[in-house]
Amino acid sequence: MAAESIIRIPPYHFIHVLDQNSNVTRVEVGPRTYIRQENERIVFAPVKMVMVPPLHYCIILNPVARGTDGAVQLDAVGQVRLRHADLEIRLAQDPFPVYPGEEIQQGVTPLQIVLPDTALHLKALLDFEDAHTSKYVAGDEWLFEGPGTYIPRKEVEVVQTIQATVIRPNQAIRLQARKECEDREGKKRVTGEEWLVKRVGAYLPGVFEQVVDTVDAYILTDKKALHLRATKTFRDSRDVTRKTGEEWLITMADTEAHIPDVYEEVLGVVDITTLNSCQYCVVCDPVGADGKPQLGQKKVIKGEISFFLQPGEWLEKGIQDIYILSEEQGLLLRALRPFEDTNEDGEEVTHKPGDRWLIQGPLEYVPPVEVEVLERRHSIPLAENEGIYVRDIKTGKVRAVIGYTYMLSQDEELWEKELPPKVEALLSIGRDPVVDRSRESSEGGGEVLRDRTRAVTYRVPHNAAVQVYDYKERKSRVVFGPELVLLGPDEQFTVLSLSGGRPKRPHARRALCLLLGPDFCTDVVTIETADHARLQLQLAYNWHFEIPPVADVSRLFSVLDFVGDACKTLASRIRGAVAAVTFDDFHKNSNRL
Repeated sequence: MAAESIIRIPPYHFIHVLDQNSNVTRVEVGPRTYIRQENERIVFAPVKMVMVPPLHYCIILNPVARGTDGAVQLDAVGQVRLRHADLEIRLAQDPFPVYPGEEIQQGVTPLQIVLPDTALHLKALLDFEDAHTSKYVAGDEWLFEGPGTYIPRKEVEVVQTIQATVIRPNQAIRLQARKECEDREGKKRVTGEEWLVKRVGAYLPGVFEQVVDTVDAYILTDKKALHLRATKTFRDSRDVTRKTGEEWLITMADTEAHIPDVYEEVLGVVDITTLNSCQYCVVCDPVGADGKPQLGQKKVIKGEISFFLQPGEWLEKGIQDIYILSEEQGLLLRALRPFEDTNEDGEEVTHKPGDRWLIQGPLEYVPPVEVEVLERRHSIPLAENEGIYVRDIKTGKVRAVIGYTYMLSQDEELWEKELPPKVEALLSIGRDPVVDRSRESSEGGGEVLRDRTRAVTYRVPHNAAVQVYDYKERKSRVVFGPELVLLGPDEQFTVLSLSGGRPKRPHARRALCLLLGPDFCTDVVTIETADHARLQLQLAYNWHFEIPPVADVSRLFSVLDFVGDACKTLASRIRGAVAAVTFDDFHKNSNRL
């Protein structure tokens, strides 16, 4: 092509011609037939002009300089003048050639269509003034909101495309300001500030607004409440000032659905507390009329009621049942603080801290916060031969109550009577002393545990006696059977320690009652005759007690081991009589001896 002399340039085509004398390149535009001179060279074959259709654009690097009339400017040597390192965005126009030095940085590209609820985030690279006389400084940022067609400029950079966020019912978006700005509602926001937008629909964030999160509402019911805490001092949606760290509840009475504010922290969901007509509870640290918890205070709430525990409140011992007392029941109470009450006669009574008193049924009782329930008491039914030991906690005096139904007073308590281990063992065996008189004490029986607060009883069999000693009065009494013995608080049984076995061994068995006879005992005695013959005799003795006058009945228990003493005395006499005779004489006259 460079060697051809005649170049035919079709319509809307162009070529570059280099004048080798002046080293200047010029443009020849068709339609025409160009005759090349000897000092000229065709740079390239005819090329089609650049055609930019409607709604398209292209970017030219190092564009030619034009005058006010649009004509291309030339320098002194006839070379086209270029705006080096500059850009020119050319929109839809007639086909145009590319001048020497110009470069197509971006080919023909469709213009960007910005849809509704969409925007372009634009940033100024250079200072400029647009057609609406708006002045922009390098670094300025703004939005081009749709619907519309964006016409690019060389001074403007498209940072990103922003889509609107759809806000559904019971939903909000959380925004944060990247710089100081005004939001969509005209409120000034400082850098880093956060706020909520609750308006249902599509929301297009501003140029300096950033969507942090989507917040869903908490749906409240009659049985659920929302526990919130303020992370910063602010005014909430109900125009109430909340201080940092303050906690409160949102219930269905306030709103059916709550969207937490940016400075509200959700601590949890609180269930409702429901009391029926037979229940009550004690609320510790209750919230007062000023909305602040009264630390150290308590409040009693009686059913039938439903309520939410406010932040800081807690239940002491949970939900409790109301004390329902029958005629045979009572409550022992103690005052924790000064307390005024009404007695059974309707008179006002003032109780001081530490006072104890007893209330009896039938009634329903809910203890106030000034009163502590020590215990529930029941009437103790006692038959004619039953009793209990009662101790007065003020005086320390112990007494026995026998034969009628009794309820302890506020100053009384049940007292446990201690017995010696030997007596406990004999009472717990529970065998008939008449049948048991020939058994060894080591032969045990079924033991029965004793209620130590109950009066100690012992059934004295027929023709037997039991001695009871009163350590307080220092007197003893003897009870003859058949009789039932009830021990007083300071009384103890006299324990008999009898010999047993063959030959007799001391302390072989123990007994509480003394059998009066007639009865017998058997013993084995070793004797020695005058001629030193050793013999063993088995002897049996009949015995009975002669009951002395009433004034001297205690003489029956003057000897604790009458069996051993009697057997020893008789054995001594027999040994003395046999020691004086020979074996033959003893053998012939044993009955006489």
